[in-house]
Amino acid sequence: MVGTKSSPLIECVGRSRSANAAPNEVPTPTVSPVVIYFSRLGAPMYVHEKAVLVAVAEGIARLDGRSYAGIFDAKQCPTPELFFVPDDTLMRDEAQRLGISSPRQLYGAVVPFPFAKTKAITHRLIDPRAAQPCGWSAPFTDNVGSAVLPGYTAFDLDDAQTAARRLLAHGPVRVKEPLGAGGRGQAVIGTIAELGALLEGVPTGQIARHGLVLETNLRGVTTRSVGCTMIGDRAIAYHGVQRSATNNHGVSVYGGSHLTCVRGGWAELLNLPMDASTRRAITQARIYDGNATHYPGFVASRRNYDVGQGIDGRGQWRSGVLEASWRSGGASTAELAALTAFTQDPAVQVIEAASVKHYGKPRKVPPGAIVHFEGDDPEDGPLLRYTVLTRAQRRPLS
Repeated sequence: MVGTKSSPLIECVGRSRSANAAPNEVPTPTVSPVVIYFSRLGAPMYVHEKAVLVAVAEGIARLDGRSYAGIFDAKQCPTPELFFVPDDTLMRDEAQRLGISSPRQLYGAVVPFPFAKTKAITHRLIDPRAAQPCGWSAPFTDNVGSAVLPGYTAFDLDDAQTAARRLLAHGPVRVKEPLGAGGRGQAVIGTIAELGALLEGVPTGQIARHGLVLETNLRGVTTRSVGCTMIGDRAIAYHGVQRSATNNHGVSVYGGSHLTCVRGGWAELLNLPMDASTRRAITQARIYDGNATHYPGFVASRRNYDVGQGIDGRGQWRSGVLEASWRSGGASTAELAALTAFTQDPAVQVIEAASVKHYGKPRKVPPGAIVHFEGDDPEDGPLLRYTVLTRAQRRPLS
């Protein structure tokens, strides 16, 4: 069952001008609706993920004074006024067909190549002559080196083995499938033999198409969410911490994010009081974000970065961006709750909001929470997904 619970702080705020306006007033132009768009390269979604995507689109519609018109029909002729909420990062040619040329036209992002929307772009190749896809940006990986963990991306099995040997000299290695999400498609290896066993049966063409990420494994990890979101003229920046959950199959997966959000962008975020680890994560996210323009045609209104912090195989504390999420994701409902609260109360300067995912038997929902899904997902089992605001700071920033 999918349902919602109202909250005074997150209720509808966008309203069009009345049809009974005074004769001398200029009527407000009709605003085209918000639509969901299922992208060409988007992965299959669970029922609860689709429910949250709808919640995000409806929330944006209310925030921006628009209507929500459901799923965009590919047979339709798009208009420049449509606002798109894609399920995944769009390819440049796909965005062009939809008339998208500005971050004000979508909640998400546009990139020129399929690999550029995945964690494959995060690390450098083993050398400049290594196998690589068309459009690979060596300047990007060179420039973000200080913002990521030690690691490599490989598009060839031999390159993957070379990368693993280099990294294993310093401790265990985490191997990631670039298309994996929410903690899925990852494993830790301690030997080259373990890498061979892990990749046994994996088609060579799959690695050539999507790549394989190998990076220093961390223990005692804290995963931080850092990002900026813009919808129209409204912008927030945030930092927060992710929580893990054990799903109905006994696997540890993403379980939600608790965000501290501020009006504005990176500069306003860094003005908040915070510890050194959080500040380091924000600095690294900014480096990663600032270099994304090395990919031609890059457009983004949602810029979310997962930053991992923990101890490596040599006992050294490390911090680095694990991947970017330039599409609607797990923290999106918390971002929208904060944007809405800022819109409703100009005195609010800082908002704390949490998106939560619980698996298994029913849980008690906190007062004022917005429930996005509560029930039995046909594939993912029983779970609950909701968003809640936990604190609003109304005094001016010092």
